[in-house]
Amino acid sequence: MFVTVTPEWQDMGSALVAELCAHLPGTGPEDLALVVVQRNRAGEAKGFVHRGMEPVYPCSLVKAFHLIHALAALEEGRAEAHGEMDRAMRDMILWSSNTATNYVIDILTGTTGDTLLDGAEYLDWMTKRERLNRFFWRMGWPEWEGCRIAQKLMDDTRYGREARFAAEGGGNLNRLTALAAARLMWELFEGDLPLSPPARARAQAILSRDPAGPDAARPEYQLSEYLGGALPPGVQVWSKAGHNLWTGDAATSWFKHDMIRITAPDRAPLIAVLMTQGKAIAQDHPQLLPQFGAKLWARAAEMEAG
Repeated sequence: MFVTVTPEWQDMGSALVAELCAHLPGTGPEDLALVVVQRNRAGEAKGFVHRGMEPVYPCSLVKAFHLIHALAALEEGRAEAHGEMDRAMRDMILWSSNTATNYVIDILTGTTGDTLLDGAEYLDWMTKRERLNRFFWRMGWPEWEGCRIAQKLMDDTRYGREARFAAEGGGNLNRLTALAAARLMWELFEGDLPLSPPARARAQAILSRDPAGPDAARPEYQLSEYLGGALPPGVQVWSKAGHNLWTGDAATSWFKHDMIRITAPDRAPLIAVLMTQGKAIAQDHPQLLPQFGAKLWARAAEMEAG
């Protein structure tokens, strides 16, 4: 595990989890995963982990992973740079577009979707789609255990080869651990990814959010009702969120997640990944995540001062 849990962070994180659950009758600690990471003065990752290795249906958090893969593929010559690829990478993060994401997936894997396939043709198609998983398996991250991100992003249910692939092996839907999401953010800003400095800077720019900008209140911008929605003025934010209401499939319904990096002058950068399941958080209490994010940022400041 890339982050070291300290007693101070353990106490603070456990209190935050308890407070969050106390606001939602019927919601318990088993309904969420939380990872908080802060760089100390020595450059080490210190923080808190709650159910960090639990694989969870990730909604649109996978789009941050596809962004990193796409930028690496462009540098390696596995994908061709062109305006539509640039537009799709931007829109899958900026507006969380599923259509843009699926375009990027097709480019990265050399596949298309939906209609039924059989035999060798189907097996070849599956093998190509698994490139999305293999790219991150090769990273050798222990936090990737149990993760898979080879399924396309759907607004409701799946059909044809997409439905068959998602059901392979008794259930092959996308899964991410909160620790894998936190590590992606850590490696992008503090660590090591197979990206040149310009490509790394491009990824950071695409993931940036402006809390004071004209789009901040738009639901598609995924800030105002997520961890960055109630932070004090002057912070910088990079994030990718995910949100599913009812999709027609219980396995992919009622999730709300966020992976975020926050910093401000004279503050150490803070990475947080919160993954939640249940209608209470996903629909009934839209301001719960912003309140939680503000409280987490404030508690981290108290720990820094102490």
